[in-house]
Amino acid sequence: MRRKALALVACAVLLAAGCSRLERLSIIRPTAARGDYTQVAPTYEVSDKGRKGAPVAVSQLLANATGLYRAGRMDEAERLARQALKADARSGDAHTLLAAIATARGNAAEAGSHYQQAVAIAPANGAYANNYGTWLCGNGRAAESLDWFDKALADPGYPTPAAALANAGACADSAGQQDRAEAQWRQALALEPGNLPSLSGMAALQFARGQYLEARAFAERWLALAPTDAEGLQLAARIEQKLGDNLAAERYLSRLQAISPGSTTAPRTQ
Repeated sequence: MRRKALALVACAVLLAAGCSRLERLSIIRPTAARGDYTQVAPTYEVSDKGRKGAPVAVSQLLANATGLYRAGRMDEAERLARQALKADARSGDAHTLLAAIATARGNAAEAGSHYQQAVAIAPANGAYANNYGTWLCGNGRAAESLDWFDKALADPGYPTPAAALANAGACADSAGQQDRAEAQWRQALALEPGNLPSLSGMAALQFARGQYLEARAFAERWLALAPTDAEGLQLAARIEQKLGDNLAAERYLSRLQAISPGSTTAPRTQ
């Protein structure tokens, strides 16, 4: 089973934790406070880059709108975000927040429009490039998204390149560019050995290639960090079956059953 998963990472939040690699792509979303990129306890963040001359009132509007957004008060958050955009038509952060609100409402087209407007305002901003690339990838345009991750990585101020590399790897995999996916996941892991999207991506990729010992090594690292990840446990069981260690496979399946009763077990055939 190939994982179609990615992780929308850093300064950011996971769009759908526990799902496939594409569903795990990381996107930078608004938060009222500054923060670092993280996969484990992600936060929403707006960037101040390129907006030093923006009125303080706009920053306050965005901070208030972000708080409302995080509280689930979308109508009020949108009203303040649009006020901020009216006060500063070149606020990429306002567009980013409006995109996040649109996503929460299930309006992918509107979200994409706002992400696109943010990169048009500040094309060198890595956060905006990552977000737009992530949106493209999640909306059936994986090959087109790859250039945007390259742009994110070209931003010297981008704080967590491992996040963009993990996204790029997942989207390259989705686009059928497995060699590129492997290269970018390995780069991400060189920077951040505990990068879960890259570990899961490499485990699935090596399994699909029949490189079961390598797949085992990545799966073990993955599960050491996320021991109750159902997809990881299922893949680990399948790897052990391919390697002929049915006892190890049963242990993984027992762990899977314990956290997900009624879950489908991997086949016993080799």
